[in-house]
Amino acid sequence: MPVNETDPSPDHAPDTPGDATPDDEPTPLESLQVLAVQEKELTPHLDHVELFTMSGLLTLLWHGPRGAHDVVLMCGGAMGGLLGPADGLFQDLGETFTSDGIGTIRVGYRRPNDLERCVVDVVAAAEVASRVGARRFVVMGHSFGGAVAVNAAIALGRHAAGIVTLSTQSAGCERADLIGDTPLILLHGDADELLPVAASEMVRMIAGNGELVVLAGAGHLLREAGDELRGRLAQWIPDCFADPAPPG
Repeated sequence: MPVNETDPSPDHAPDTPGDATPDDEPTPLESLQVLAVQEKELTPHLDHVELFTMSGLLTLLWHGPRGAHDVVLMCGGAMGGLLGPADGLFQDLGETFTSDGIGTIRVGYRRPNDLERCVVDVVAAAEVASRVGARRFVVMGHSFGGAVAVNAAIALGRHAAGIVTLSTQSAGCERADLIGDTPLILLHGDADELLPVAASEMVRMIAGNGELVVLAGAGHLLREAGDELRGRLAQWIPDCFADPAPPG
C-alpha cells in the first residue's frame, strides 16, 4: 500500500500514535508538511520510501509486512545512517523480524544531530505505519539515537512496547523517567572509545528501571559483540510485543 501522508480517512484509524496529538495541533507527520513521496520495492520484503519536505529528506527502509501490528523503529547516531552498529545490525534484524511477522522501519533523519527534529522523524514514521495497521512499537537507537529512541517512546506513550539503546549518550535523556514501565534494555561496550558505560548507567538511573548489559571488549560500534546483539535482540524484542498492551 503506498504511503499517503495527507489522507485523514479510513487508513488513519482511531487509537493510533498520531491521535494522541491535541486536535488543534498538527500530528508529527502533518508537521513535516510533506511535499511528495516516492517509494520502490527493493525486494519482496523491503521497500525504500522517501518523504520530501522543505526541511529535508526523510528516508524509511521498511522491512516486512506493511500491515504489521508490531513494528520496530530503528535510528542511527549523530551522523545518521541506516545500517546500525555491529556491521549492519539494523538490516539483519529487519530481515529476522520479517519472518516473525514483525515490521521494521529504519529511519534516515532529515537533519542528523538535531534531537527535536530526529524525534519527530521517528514518531512520524510510527504514524505512517499506524495508518496501515501498526499499533505497538519498539524503538531502537545507537549512540545519539539512544536519546532519540527514549524521547520517541515517551511521545508514543502506551503505543511504545519497548526501548533499546545501543552505546547511548545520556544527553537528551533527562526525561527518561517519563517512560514509566515501558521495557528498557541498554547495551554498552566496556571498551567504548566515545561514550563510557556510565552514560547508559545514568539513563537507567533516570528511568528508574531497565536492564543494563555491558558487552566485554566491545567498542562504540559494537562490532565485537555482533553475534550476542543479534541473538539477544532477536528474542528480547518479540518478547516485548508478546506482553499484553497496558490499558488505555
